[in-house]
Amino acid sequence: MEAYKIWVRKNRDLVRSLESLANGVTWILPERFANSEIAPEAVYALLGIVSSVNQHIIETPTDVLTSKEQSIPWALVVSILKDVEAVVEVAAQHFVGDDHKWGFLAVTEAVKACVRLAAFRESGYRMLLQGGEVENEEEDHVLADNHGVKSNGVPVIYPMNGHSQNDNGIASNGVDGKVGFVSKSLEGRAVAALSKFGQNAKMMSDPMWLSKLQPTPVPPVMEVEKPTLATIWSSRGVPGRLFMLGEAVHIFRPLVYVLLIRKFGIRSWSPWLVSLAVELTSLGIHSHATDLNQRAGKVHQLSSVERDELKRRKMMWALYVMRDPFFSNYTKRHLEKAEKVLNPVPLIGFVTGKLVELLEGAQSRYTYTSGS
Repeated sequence: MEAYKIWVRKNRDLVRSLESLANGVTWILPERFANSEIAPEAVYALLGIVSSVNQHIIETPTDVLTSKEQSIPWALVVSILKDVEAVVEVAAQHFVGDDHKWGFLAVTEAVKACVRLAAFRESGYRMLLQGGEVENEEEDHVLADNHGVKSNGVPVIYPMNGHSQNDNGIASNGVDGKVGFVSKSLEGRAVAALSKFGQNAKMMSDPMWLSKLQPTPVPPVMEVEKPTLATIWSSRGVPGRLFMLGEAVHIFRPLVYVLLIRKFGIRSWSPWLVSLAVELTSLGIHSHATDLNQRAGKVHQLSSVERDELKRRKMMWALYVMRDPFFSNYTKRHLEKAEKVLNPVPLIGFVTGKLVELLEGAQSRYTYTSGS
């Protein structure tokens, strides 16, 4: 396994090219969307799993891959579950039929929801990116008010060398006590100068033989305490609680959707409308939390990747035109008209017909239209 990891990291461009070629070929396999054919979907899912594993190897540092204490790669688990769900749907459709496959899909969505909740907790309750397939590693942005104080009441400091500063205005790298930067206040400068003078005097007064006998101090390892749900719930206030509620609603939306399909059927408007209402509710909660943050003027704001994620979620609403009953009543009719108009045109008619065939085939699969 270690040899394979090394090979993937050294040949990342070749690996990605082979994956793209293989995934493209699977879309033109015979009976790609046939109800009785499981093998093409299994091949496609296997290629997706291999691609996700390779991507995880490429993006994860070597020291983390070889560490025995590394946490569960939740992003990789979510990616694998999404590929496995496609096989589960096809197998259930083949063995138990269209009407009874929804129970198996509901179990799969419940597992995915639990995994995403675990990833949400592991990330420190940050927004999930692409359904948890991408880790949210961007640092929080904290606003400062006009008095030079952070929103949590900690004075703003002015770093020069990228180190941290203590309460006396003295900066240290945590190992030898050297001054890295000083505060802009006169008091901080004076204390920093005295500290530096004391360090120099101590070094000159210590005999060389005594310093050799003294063991080299080992810097203490500081464990960063991971925020818990209780601490986040109490520290972030109403906006933070609304943010977590919005993420929970977004996580459980696919499960609610498939459960309603299982109860009312794919042709019913109830699952379609409720799913859309849940999407709007999640976005509305996030928007309200952001508005409360802006009014307070001193709290955590969304990062750039989180704003892009909200835009991506809005774009995913386009899948509603591919979901039944909207697709059967409206979208399919327009696709057939476009195919008839462009069919006489050489080459364009062939490409249009193939595109319509792929769209209709993909639309028949819950896995490709659920947006989960």
